[in-house]
Amino acid sequence: MSKKLEEYLSRKYVGMSHKEIYDSKHGTLQNALDLIEGGDCICFSTHANEPKIFFENLHTIADRIDNPVQMWSTIHKYPYEVLTSTDSKIMEKFHMNTFFYDGYLRESHPREMNTYFPVNLHNYGKELRKVEGLTPNVFVAQVSEMDEYGYCHLSCDLQHTLESFYTADKVIFEVNKRTPKVGGETALPIFYADVVYEVDEPLFQLQDPPMGEAEKAVAGYCSEMVKDGDCIQLGFGGIPNAIGASLMDRLDLGIHTEQIGSSMARLMDCGAVTNRHKNLDKGITVGTFILGDDFLYNYVNEHPRLQLKKGSYTNDPFIIAQQDNMVSINAALQIDLTGQVSAEAIGTKQFSGTGGATDFAYGAYHSKGGRAMLAQVSTTKKGTMSRIQPTLQPGSIVTVSRNLTDMVVTEYGIAKLRQRTVKQRVEELISVAHPDFRAELRQEANKYMFY
Repeated sequence: MSKKLEEYLSRKYVGMSHKEIYDSKHGTLQNALDLIEGGDCICFSTHANEPKIFFENLHTIADRIDNPVQMWSTIHKYPYEVLTSTDSKIMEKFHMNTFFYDGYLRESHPREMNTYFPVNLHNYGKELRKVEGLTPNVFVAQVSEMDEYGYCHLSCDLQHTLESFYTADKVIFEVNKRTPKVGGETALPIFYADVVYEVDEPLFQLQDPPMGEAEKAVAGYCSEMVKDGDCIQLGFGGIPNAIGASLMDRLDLGIHTEQIGSSMARLMDCGAVTNRHKNLDKGITVGTFILGDDFLYNYVNEHPRLQLKKGSYTNDPFIIAQQDNMVSINAALQIDLTGQVSAEAIGTKQFSGTGGATDFAYGAYHSKGGRAMLAQVSTTKKGTMSRIQPTLQPGSIVTVSRNLTDMVVTEYGIAKLRQRTVKQRVEELISVAHPDFRAELRQEANKYMFY
């Protein structure tokens, strides 16, 4: 039993109003930093709930802690000292464990400041609490202002957070007046907090990269595969958002996703999304984290038909598979001619993470009428390298087994791999590769006897 639960069961707060409880917890950033001790293991919220001010100042306690502070987080938005420092004093005192690498972690990885944890998103919360010696005892999150019922809302990130929130011995709330209040499982009781301090920080704005003609073509092919009444999941990036923008004329779409992004808010706003054909959560848009622009954050605030739920629910492949006509659209870094997908590594170099790629590939593949698309421009490195390769680079991680690969989409069309032999897959994939690489791919296919 956690100390928090023991405190609650002792009925310490009986007779106190919500405001009185809040005031008893109210303090400063320094009060929050003073709670952290050497040997602690901190679980952070992330995405638009990233506790920015806490992260920015955590390195200042390096002088007073003896044992290193372990941390759990993913996809950081800013270059915090505890992630990027070259100061040996800081490097020795903080270590990040993560499910998903970002640019800051890729840069600091050679300095042994972080470690990647291989896991599918639906298992984030459960598995991190079972890693030997790395069970979180501290929970730090940026949350909304307290509501009239005595709850602050963790409105933009439930991937792995709730599992650690309810078991942590020390809880810190960075209360941001700009954080929306979203329904679902986001409400955290104020009496759980040890320290509450307030900030007024703009929420992170996810800016999509510029869209070229190739990206627009990919988005066009994908959107053609989405029909009225489908239930959709869109991944990160410019292409998924462009796909969302091209679906404004659809009817009765449903949303069951991990990321609720800006294009999804616009689809709801224009009436394209009703969720009325969903088998689960009928009438409700469901996701596990929110990241986008101010339009999105304002739109989701107290929206009556949108809920955030734990990643263990949204990304459970067997839950996903229960949605009929589930359409999943994600990206990949490299695909071999048999359909093996690497979406997280370049050779032996960890680039990002598994995330929900496997979860939704499996779920959509097993959905009645489901479709799973991997969408990307056909080349990388300024057109000098094909994303479709005869074999994956040595050391590459297979994120999606070829047994689950359904469709691969590039600016040259749609390769349908499901219910295809290896020989048929080779032909399909070569047909959507960049023309400059097709002859070489065919030559290599013959060499490796794929036929």
